[in-house]
Amino acid sequence: MFEQPQEDRPTEKPRRRSNTRDALINKILEAAENIFALKGYSGATIEAIAEQSDLSKQNMLYYFSSKEVLYQAVLRKILHLWMESLNLLDQQGENPATMLSNYIRGKLEISRTMPNGSKVFANEIINGAPHIKEYLKDNLIPVLEEDVKLVRNWIAQGKMDDVDPYHLFFVIWASTQTYADFSAQIQLALDKPSLDSGDFKAAGDFLTHTLLKGVGLTLDNEHN
Repeated sequence: MFEQPQEDRPTEKPRRRSNTRDALINKILEAAENIFALKGYSGATIEAIAEQSDLSKQNMLYYFSSKEVLYQAVLRKILHLWMESLNLLDQQGENPATMLSNYIRGKLEISRTMPNGSKVFANEIINGAPHIKEYLKDNLIPVLEEDVKLVRNWIAQGKMDDVDPYHLFFVIWASTQTYADFSAQIQLALDKPSLDSGDFKAAGDFLTHTLLKGVGLTLDNEHN
C-alpha cells in the first residue's frame, strides 16, 4: 500500500473531533428549535434543551454560553438558509416567471423542511424582533433591496405588470411561511394529522400559478 509522507498524511483525529463537534452542535440547534417553537423564548429553558439533546446543563453551556446565545444561533441558522438559497438573483432561469417560481417553491421547501425554525422566527417577528432587529437590518434588508431592484428592472423592461415589488415579496413570504407557522390550522382544515410532500407540492402549484398570474406572468406564456 502506498505510504504518504508523514507531513502529508491527513490528520484523522482532529477531523473526527471536528465532525463529532459539528454533529453535536447541530443536534443542540435542532433541539433548541423544537423547544423555542413550542415554548417561545421566555418559556424555553437551557435545562429543557439540554435534556432533549441528551446533555447535561453544564455541557450545554460549554457550547452555548447562555439561552440568548443559543436563541440567536437558531435564528441565524434559518436566516442564513433563506439568504443563501432564496436570493432572487441566485435563482436558476432566464426569465422572471421561472426565477419567481423557483423562489416561491424554494421558500415553501424551507417551510416543509424547517417548520420549527420558521415558527421561532415568526414568534420573534411578532414580538417586534427584540433579539435580532439589528441583524435583520444589516443582513436581510440588503438582500431584499437587491431583489426589489431586479423586479423593478423587469417592470421597466415590460416583462411583468407594474406592481409594488415590496408587497410582492411580503405576499410570497406570508403565503409560503403559513404552511410552517400555521400548519396546525391547515392540518385541521384538510383533516390530516400532518402535511405531507403532496400537500406542499399542491401548495407550490397553486401559489406559483396564482402569484405569477397576479403580476402578469405565466410559466408557459411569459411576456416578451
